[in-house]
Amino acid sequence: MSRPATDLSPEQAEARERIYAAPLESLDPANPDRFPTGEWQWVFERLRAEDPVHLTDEKDSEFGRYWSLTRWEDIQAADTNHELFSADGVITLARPQTAQQTTSVFDDGTMTEEEKRRRQEAGIRSLLSMDPPDHDIHRGAVAEGVAPASLALLEPLIRERAGAILDSLPIGEEFDWVDKVSIELTAMTLATLFDYPQEKRRQLTYWSDVLTTPAGPGQPAETEEERMKAMRDFYLTMSELVQRRRGEEPRVDFVSLMAHSPHSVNFSEPELFGDCVVLLVGGNDTTRNTITGSVYFLSKNPEENSKLRANPALVPSMVSETIRYQTPLTHMTRRTTRDVEVGGKVIPKGDRVVLWYVSGNRDDAKVENPDSYVIDRKNVRRHLSFGFGIHRCLGNKLAELQLRIIWEEMLARFPEITVVGEPKRSHNHFIKGYESMTVVIPRRN
Repeated sequence: MSRPATDLSPEQAEARERIYAAPLESLDPANPDRFPTGEWQWVFERLRAEDPVHLTDEKDSEFGRYWSLTRWEDIQAADTNHELFSADGVITLARPQTAQQTTSVFDDGTMTEEEKRRRQEAGIRSLLSMDPPDHDIHRGAVAEGVAPASLALLEPLIRERAGAILDSLPIGEEFDWVDKVSIELTAMTLATLFDYPQEKRRQLTYWSDVLTTPAGPGQPAETEEERMKAMRDFYLTMSELVQRRRGEEPRVDFVSLMAHSPHSVNFSEPELFGDCVVLLVGGNDTTRNTITGSVYFLSKNPEENSKLRANPALVPSMVSETIRYQTPLTHMTRRTTRDVEVGGKVIPKGDRVVLWYVSGNRDDAKVENPDSYVIDRKNVRRHLSFGFGIHRCLGNKLAELQLRIIWEEMLARFPEITVVGEPKRSHNHFIKGYESMTVVIPRRN
């Protein structure tokens, strides 16, 4: 039976009732159609209450059979136990792929069918989809790029760029915040992290979008062929950069760090590609979508907006609350190494298990009043969005730094930012983000 809900529009109330009326076993929380509409929150609300360790059968999902962990405590326990919940070969809940899709990034036309089959079985491995000791080697190779000393050097550069972006915005005219601010700042930072030409920075954004979004009409890549070509272009570009950096003096950008790691000569093609993908997507989506989310949530919560403008010292707290409330990466996936009992259910060895951070961040057993956006809540940094354990987000401090800086600069310039209508949200079950959001800045300070 559905629990009562308040403050819902008639359309939202109808959607929630429909979700509660559906057979529990039929619920597919990964259905990407639910994320742009906001219906995801009621799916997870019901699962936390009625079936927190939920099996979705292959007949009910385009992603095949998988288990969902939806409560904070279960998610954290699994995320911190890589011996039982292995990351090897899995990151996200993806659609089954053909051998051609899996191998086309690396196939120069000479790969045999047997080589394609082996490559498909191995999957794409990266620092996020490895267990120790391989994980430690790959993560350690690039960690200096976002170490405290590197962030201290980046901070004045990010602040200068943030100020220039904000000073270029039109006053009294509608514009797309996602394009003009969120993407622009993160693209500039990404180019610096990869030591990639700034004039080509939007190429990095495009590759990140293609890598995280299935092909289709209106998507970054409209056909599978276009998507595969973009992925191969990214791989060839990164591979060429690594080779070039090996002949140059070491620096602290990701590509140079990887090139000069004593272990990188032994990295396979899929591992090199996988590490670059993780660094690209991780550097793009968390910050980009949280910048947009912060503007949107504050516009929808005028009391919280007033709090922030009356006390700019709340910016770091607001940043953490936005990262929780937005949860820009909805989940990570693991695979059980043996039969594991969770919440009274036995998950068989080898099954996929999805850690739904987006659900755990709304768990009222751990977060007080979790569906409300409260920028000065207690323990505001206690959220699941960066994960836990050995796979905790490598660039979490950089994400927080960019968000803090952009808001400090915004508060110094703009007494008000008005969101016009609703943003266009991503049709994606992994990246919980925004494609566009129209705003108006009425005046400057």
